[in-house]
Amino acid sequence: MESAKLSLKEVEAILGQVKIFGRNPDTAGPIFTEKGIKVLSNYGLDYNNGKSTSTSHEALRCLANALLLHEPSRQTFVDIGYASKAAERLKINDRDDEFLISRILFLLTYNTKLDFEALITNNGLAESINQHISRHAKAFSSKLARRKSAASAMEDQSLVETLKLLFNVTHYYPDQIPKFTPSVEPLASLLTNHPLPTPPLQSPITYILNALLNLDLGAASKKTPVGPYAYSSPLFPYKCPEEVVERLTSILNKAIVTMPEQDLDQAAAPLCTLIRRFYELAAPQMKEWMRWIMLPSDRDRDKPLGVGDTMAARLLRLSCSPTLPTLRENISMLLFEMSDQDANKFVKNIGYGFASGFLMSHNIEIPANATEASSISSDSVNPITGQRLSAEEAEKPEEAEMTQEEKEREAEKLFVLFERLKATGVVDVKNPVQQAVDEGRFEELSDDGL
Repeated sequence: MESAKLSLKEVEAILGQVKIFGRNPDTAGPIFTEKGIKVLSNYGLDYNNGKSTSTSHEALRCLANALLLHEPSRQTFVDIGYASKAAERLKINDRDDEFLISRILFLLTYNTKLDFEALITNNGLAESINQHISRHAKAFSSKLARRKSAASAMEDQSLVETLKLLFNVTHYYPDQIPKFTPSVEPLASLLTNHPLPTPPLQSPITYILNALLNLDLGAASKKTPVGPYAYSSPLFPYKCPEEVVERLTSILNKAIVTMPEQDLDQAAAPLCTLIRRFYELAAPQMKEWMRWIMLPSDRDRDKPLGVGDTMAARLLRLSCSPTLPTLRENISMLLFEMSDQDANKFVKNIGYGFASGFLMSHNIEIPANATEASSISSDSVNPITGQRLSAEEAEKPEEAEMTQEEKEREAEKLFVLFERLKATGVVDVKNPVQQAVDEGRFEELSDDGL
C-alpha cells in the first residue's frame, strides 16, 4: 500500500480475483481478518485520494461481499474508522458509488455499534440520501427520461439500496425522521412516474412504499402557496390532487388481480396502511373521492356486495379471507375509517355480513338499527348482503304452480311426517289430513274420477 508499485489497472485486476474468492466463505477467510478488511477499505475509500474509480469500485464490491457473508467484519470495519469515510463518499453523484456505499451502510445497520446519528450530524448522511432520491425522481420525471432510466439497471439497483438504507435508519433512529422529510416529495414523484412491473408489488415499488410509510407524511403534507389563492402539497399536488392516491389504489387493485392470494398478506398490507395514512391527511373533497373509489357504489348493489370485479368487491372478499390475517385487518380498518368510524355507517356501507366480524373482534357495539334495511337512492337494501331488495326480487325465479300429482305427493309426505311425530308421544297432534277426513272435507276419488 505504501510503495504503490502496482498500476490502477493491475490493482483492479487483482481485486477482481479477490472478489471471486470472496464470494465463497470457504476461500474468503483472509478477507474477513482485520488486515483483510483494512486493505479493502483502504483501496475502496482511501486509495487515489478516495476518488470514485473503477479500482475503488472493485474494492468496495469485495468489501460489501465480506460484510454480507461475515457479520463480525461489520464491526471491524466500524472499529478501524471507515464508517464516516463511507458516509462522506455517499455525497458523490455517482450511481455505482451510491449502490455500493448504500449497501455497505445498510449492512452496518445490523449487529454493529455504529452511531448513525453521528453520521447524520457530522457527515451529512441524511442530506446525501435525500439528494440521491431527488436525483432518481428527476430521472423519471419525463417520458424521455423514463425510457432512458428504465434501460439502466444500475438506476433501479442504486435506488433500491438507498431506499433500504433510508428505511433502516428511520426505523432504528425514529428521532431522525424529520431530517428525511425532504424525500417525501421525490418519493411520491417516483411512485407516480416509475413504470410499474408485473405484478406491481415488487422492487423498486415495494421499497418506495416502505420508505414513505416510515416518514412523517403529516409534516410533508403541509400546503405551500402556488398562487394568491392556490396551495399545493407533495401528497396532493395542486395540478392533480388525486394523482398519488390514484396510483396507490391502482397498484393495490392490480396486485389483487395479478398476485396469488397467499402472497398478498405481507406484500399488500403496507400499501393498504399507506392508503389509510393518505386518507387521514386528505381534505374533505379528496376523502369523498377516495370513498367513491373504494366503497361499494350503487351499481355494486345490483348483486350481493363482494360479488363482481370492481375494486370494492375485491376488497370486501379479501376482508374476510382466512389466509390474509394482516391484510384483511388493514382493509377492514380502512373501510371503517372511510365510514367515519361509525358502526352504523360501516354496516350500511359494506353490509352486516362483512362488517360484523370486524366490529365484534374490536368490541365495537353494533347499534340496534344497524341491521335494519337502510335507504340507498330511495331503494331499500338487504342489511346483511347489502344488495338492493328490488334486485333480489328480480333475481328470484318465478314459482310454477304445482301439478295435481305434486300436490298429492306433498300431502302424502305431510301425512307420514305427522304420523311419525304422533308416534313419538312427545306432543299430541292430530294429522291435518285425518282431520279433513273426519270433518268431511276429504273425498276419495275413484279410479274413473282421476
